[in-house]
Amino acid sequence: MKKIMWAISCISLIVTAIVLQFMPESVPMHYDMVGNIDRWGSKYENLIFPIIILFISLFLTLIMGYFDKKALKATDEKESAGAKSNTKVLSIVGVSMAAMFTVIQGFILYVSAVSGATEQAVDIGKVFVILMGVIFIVLGNFMTKTRINGTLGVRVNWSMYNDNTWRKSNRFGAFAIMIAGVLTIILAVFMKNSFGATMGALGLVIMATIVTIIYAHKVYIQEIEAKKGGK
Repeated sequence: MKKIMWAISCISLIVTAIVLQFMPESVPMHYDMVGNIDRWGSKYENLIFPIIILFISLFLTLIMGYFDKKALKATDEKESAGAKSNTKVLSIVGVSMAAMFTVIQGFILYVSAVSGATEQAVDIGKVFVILMGVIFIVLGNFMTKTRINGTLGVRVNWSMYNDNTWRKSNRFGAFAIMIAGVLTIILAVFMKNSFGATMGALGLVIMATIVTIIYAHKVYIQEIEAKKGGK
């Protein structure tokens, strides 16, 4: 999966470098709230985002390397399996993010190529929000497969109390973030501009986070009371 992530990340840079050869020297680089061009810049500014994508892939690779080493140094099968599971989930997230950012870069290049227009040809902000909704759904599908760790999943003291609180908290959090993802996509499709879609998506993520933390606390209290009752 690491190779796939890097391959997708490199595609963004390679395609951008090729497309730049056919672009005018000055292209639209920013748009106002209603989609009008408010800043022009050098076409080479389009290389910034692909480079950022590569740095994100490097960062995720380092984290995956950490879990790989943890799996090798594990003293028992449970710890090793947990580290391997986290590596797998993180690799899927990495591939999904690389694909999302590459698609966004494709839209950015398209908009930059249509430099004769006075308005934004495609609302990249809305495209970004829609893809973020897709990422939320992907994350939700794999959150339940993580084991207790300080990098992935619902990481609060209550959820990390034991395996049971972790499993229940992350299962609930998975459903919450998936629902937020679906609503984010619907919101982005029907909103008139990207600002409203972005604020709506942010609100949905905050709500999903809050209810998940509340649920994690509830599960933690239930676990404590169950232990007390068992004594």
